[in-house]
Amino acid sequence: MKVKILHRSQEEHVGKAGSVTKQFRNPDPQLHPLERAREYQRALNAVKLEKIFAKPFVRAMDGHTDAVKCMTVARMSGAPLVTGSCDGELRTWSLQHLVGGNAVGNAHEGFVRGLTVSPNGSRVISCGDDKTCKMWSLTAEDYQLGEEPKATFHSASIPTSIDHHWRKPMFVTTGDTVDVWDYNRSAPLSSFEWGCERVIFARFNPAEPALIASTAVDRSVALFDLRGNTAIRKVILTMRSNAVAWNPMTPTSFVVANEDCNLYSFDMRRLDAAWERHWDHVGPVLDVDFNASGQDFVSASYDKTVRLWKYDSQRSRDVYHTKRMQRVLCCRFTPDGRFILSGSEDTNVRVWKAKSDQKLGVLTDRERHAVAYRETLKEKFSLLPEISRIKRHKHVPKIIRTMTIKRRIMREAVARKEDRRRKHTKPGTRPHVPMKKRSVVTQLE
Repeated sequence: MKVKILHRSQEEHVGKAGSVTKQFRNPDPQLHPLERAREYQRALNAVKLEKIFAKPFVRAMDGHTDAVKCMTVARMSGAPLVTGSCDGELRTWSLQHLVGGNAVGNAHEGFVRGLTVSPNGSRVISCGDDKTCKMWSLTAEDYQLGEEPKATFHSASIPTSIDHHWRKPMFVTTGDTVDVWDYNRSAPLSSFEWGCERVIFARFNPAEPALIASTAVDRSVALFDLRGNTAIRKVILTMRSNAVAWNPMTPTSFVVANEDCNLYSFDMRRLDAAWERHWDHVGPVLDVDFNASGQDFVSASYDKTVRLWKYDSQRSRDVYHTKRMQRVLCCRFTPDGRFILSGSEDTNVRVWKAKSDQKLGVLTDRERHAVAYRETLKEKFSLLPEISRIKRHKHVPKIIRTMTIKRRIMREAVARKEDRRRKHTKPGTRPHVPMKKRSVVTQLE
């Protein structure tokens, strides 16, 4: 007897991804009772692999003969990196090939205090101890800096920092006052002063460029408005702030790098308390910079480390250090946010990955999907004890570890002492002050 049957090849209706045959899966949870256990094990493996393959260091570029004091890179385009050193030298670097360009020796007499670049990347403006601000031409194609300045602006005092307007041909410098300059004027357009001897640092707001935030030696952080040529408000902290950075995605938020080893996030509408305190450094914080997405920022410290932070996290998500790296004086994100640049006292400019276990080079579709899957699993199980412990663990130098333990012991002793004082005094005479308010002394308007 002949039996007729239907016979079809599986290859005719099942597709392939490369050499791997696609497998159809029924997502019904009753058919997969151990799904959560499997995902937890995969998340545990993923967070372990992240620590195993963490190799953040990319390149150390040497060429300077003195400490790298400041650096800048264009905000809107992939222009070359420009650095300034403590011997008055300016030097350019190609971020594509990670090699040095030309150098301008004796661009300033003494330290190069600040550098900024125009939004289109065609001009670089530097300031130094010779009380001048000089404008240099910059060629992005061959990363060459002009041998002679195109313009020179003379300041009444030694400028300590400089920043460029996000749209207009203007820049701001700090010294005895906060001065706003125009390309076509030899004198400042506006000068702001608010009861302090010297201003340390100033930055334009990227979303509302008429706003300027500055830090001064009287431990204050002040806000100025160019539209009315007036000061808006000022907050005085317990210790001095060395740098300030605006969040490019949250126009009212900024972060200050403080001498008390902490960073503080403020909302300009309410300066009576910091809305977040970032504490992991064990030395004064010297510089801070946001990436283009506004989700992360990087800080450079006197303790010879570079730390990465989520904008809303108290603890750093990663710490970078080397045996040879000395005190880090400046740091920047690259415009695409994939790499971090740091300059230190050992005359080197170092390039780091923004994500320590990131693979450099071209990723296949399969690799990209696997990375996204592992990141999703780590986020899903991030609060479980074992995964959070592995993710939080960081290898640091012995001196950093020792100072961290010592600072924790001192912090706990102060908290115990304060609790005992409050317990043995009349109720209400010693109210509890939140940690975010302890750094603020007063607010002035």
